[in-house]
Amino acid sequence: MCFGVYMSPNPDSGRYDLVKFIKEIQAQGLYVCLRIGPYIESEWTYGGFPFWLHDVPGIVYRTNNEPFKLYMQKFTAKIVSMMKSEGLYASQGGPIILSQIENEYQNIQKSFGEEGSQYVDWAAKMAVGLQTGVPWVMCKQTDAPDPVINTCNGMKCGETFTGPNSPDKPALWTENWTSFYQVYGGEPYIRSAEDIAFHVTLFIARKNGSYVNYYMYHGGTNFGRTSSAYVITSYYDQAPLDEYGLLRQPKWGHLKELHSAIKSCSATLLQGMQRNFSLGPFQEGYVFEEEGGGECAAFLVNDDNVNVFTVQFRNRSYQLPPKSISILPDCQNVTFNTATVNTKNNRRVINPVQAFSSADEWEQFLDEIPNFDETLLISNSLLEHMNLTKDKTDYLWYTIRFEHDLPCTESVLHVQSAAHVVHAFADGTYIGGAHGSHDVKSFTLQVPVTLNEGTTNISILSVMVGLPDSGAFLERRFAGLTTVEIQCREESYDLTNSTWGYQVGLVGEQLDIYQEANSSSTQWSQLGNITNQRLIWYKSVFDSPDGNDPLTLNLETMGKGEAWVNGESIGRYWISFHDSKDQPSQTLYHVPRSFLKDSGNVLVLFEEEGGNPLDISLNTVSTTNSEDNLSK
Repeated sequence: MCFGVYMSPNPDSGRYDLVKFIKEIQAQGLYVCLRIGPYIESEWTYGGFPFWLHDVPGIVYRTNNEPFKLYMQKFTAKIVSMMKSEGLYASQGGPIILSQIENEYQNIQKSFGEEGSQYVDWAAKMAVGLQTGVPWVMCKQTDAPDPVINTCNGMKCGETFTGPNSPDKPALWTENWTSFYQVYGGEPYIRSAEDIAFHVTLFIARKNGSYVNYYMYHGGTNFGRTSSAYVITSYYDQAPLDEYGLLRQPKWGHLKELHSAIKSCSATLLQGMQRNFSLGPFQEGYVFEEEGGGECAAFLVNDDNVNVFTVQFRNRSYQLPPKSISILPDCQNVTFNTATVNTKNNRRVINPVQAFSSADEWEQFLDEIPNFDETLLISNSLLEHMNLTKDKTDYLWYTIRFEHDLPCTESVLHVQSAAHVVHAFADGTYIGGAHGSHDVKSFTLQVPVTLNEGTTNISILSVMVGLPDSGAFLERRFAGLTTVEIQCREESYDLTNSTWGYQVGLVGEQLDIYQEANSSSTQWSQLGNITNQRLIWYKSVFDSPDGNDPLTLNLETMGKGEAWVNGESIGRYWISFHDSKDQPSQTLYHVPRSFLKDSGNVLVLFEEEGGNPLDISLNTVSTTNSEDNLSK
C-alpha cells in the first residue's frame, strides 16, 4: 500500500517531523507518495500556504509570478533535500515511490490564461530538475508535461479518467475519495463499501490502472485552527479506518478482500495484454492474458443498477449482482464480487468515563468587550479581516463610537459581513449575532439596538472559522465587515466609512490562557451563572482514564468555540450550527492519549454563545460487531 503524505508548512519540528514519519511508514512496510504541493487544498486553512506569503510584495499565487515561484521552489527543494539526505527515495532504497507537484491546478488554470500554462511547464521542469530518481505526478492535470504523469482524483476514475496523456505513462488514481469532507451545517457523506470496491475494480480493469491511493484510508482530526472555512474538526471519519484509528466495517474488511483478490493476479495484470468485449447491454468483460496462452485474469462487469444478469464467459455461466464486478484471477473462478459483502457491520460505542457536572470543579474567565477608546488601531474605513489577524486568531473586533443628537426611534443595527460569524454589542451588552455557511459567502445581521442620547459604543466581533483553501487569486480574498448602518425610523446612518477602532484577537488569547503555565497565573474566578454567558473561558482539571481505548470529549451542550487539553488545541467546535435534520454536525472531539498526563490534565474551553460546560463528558470510543448500520 502507498501512503499519501501532504506537506506541512513546518516539516521538521514537533508533530510535523516529516523525516521521522516517513521512516515510520517504511518500518511498517508501506510506500509513500510524497505530495509536496506546496499548494495542497485538503480542506486545510489557506490551502496549506502560510499566511505571511500574502504579504510578499507583488505576489500572485499559483501562476507565472516570480515572487511566488521563488518561494515555491525554495520549499520544494527543501523537502527534496531533506528526503535525499536521509535516503528516503526509492531510488536510494527508501519508501518514496512518487512525488507530486501542484494539486488539481487545472480547476483554476483558465483564470490565468497563458500565464497558467507557463506556470504548469515551469513547475514540472523545476520538479523534475531536482532529480529524485522517482516519477513526479500532477493530479487532475490532463496537460501535465512529460515526463510528469497526469493522474485522476475523484470517486469514479474508472469512468471519468481520460487516461494518461502519453503511451509510456501509467494510469494512476491519486485520490479515491472514500467519503467526503464535512462542513458545519452539513451531514456526513456515506459512501458504501460496495461502491468503493466497484470503482477501484473498474479502474484497474477498464483503465489498466496500476495504482489507487485512497483519500482518506485513515480519517483524522483538524487540531487547532487548521481546518479551512466552515470545515468541521473531524476529517473523513467515514474512512475504512476512522478518525480514532478504529476499523469501520464493512468498509475495511471488504476492501481488504478486494486488495487480496487483485494481488493474487497482479503479475498477470502488469504483464498481460488487455482486451475487452461486450457481454450484454450493460455488461462487459475485461481479460488480461500473458502471451503464449500463459496466466489469465478476468473482470466481468454488470453496470445495471437494478437487475441481476447472467453472462456467458469461456463456456461458463456467471451470475452478476446489480452494479457489480466479479474478479476471476484465473479466468475461471470468482474469488471476489464487489457487491457481495462478507464482512459484518460494526458500530461505534461511546462510553462516558468522566462527567464535568460539578460547578466546584470549574473556573471561569470573562473576556473583555473593547470599546472604541480602548483600541489602538484606527481607520476611516472597514478593514479586511484576514489582513489584520494574519491567521493568528479567528477574532477581530470592529469598534465605533456612534454619536447623535437627533431623534432615532426603532433603531436597527444592520451589518453585512464576508466573514463567517458576527457578534454585536452595544455599550458592552450583547444585542445579537448571525453567521454564514459554506455555500453562502456573505450574510447580514439586522438587530434592534438601543441608542443612548449622545454616545453609544458599538462593538462587533468578526469571526472566521478557517480561511479559504481553494480557487484562483486566493491572495485577493476579502473577509470581514463590508457595510454597517444604523437604521432609524427617521433616517439611516451609514457607518461604513466612519472612524473605526480595531482589536486583533481576544484578551484570553493574548494571555495564552489555554497554556497550563499561563492558565495558573490568570485571574480565574469560581463558576458563576452560566446562563447565556458569552465570550467566556472555562477551566477544569481531570485525570487520565485507565485503559488504551481512544478518548473523545462530548461537547453537545456547548455552543461555539475552541477546546484545549494541556495547552493542545483539539479543535474548533460549533454545536449550535445544525444541519437540515436539526442536528449538530459534530459533537465528539478527539482527545489523543498522547496529549494527556496520568493526572492533573487541564481542560480549557472558550465559549462564544452561552454553552453549558456542566453537561459535557469525557468518553472512551470502541466498536462492537453488529448486524445493523448504527453509527454515532
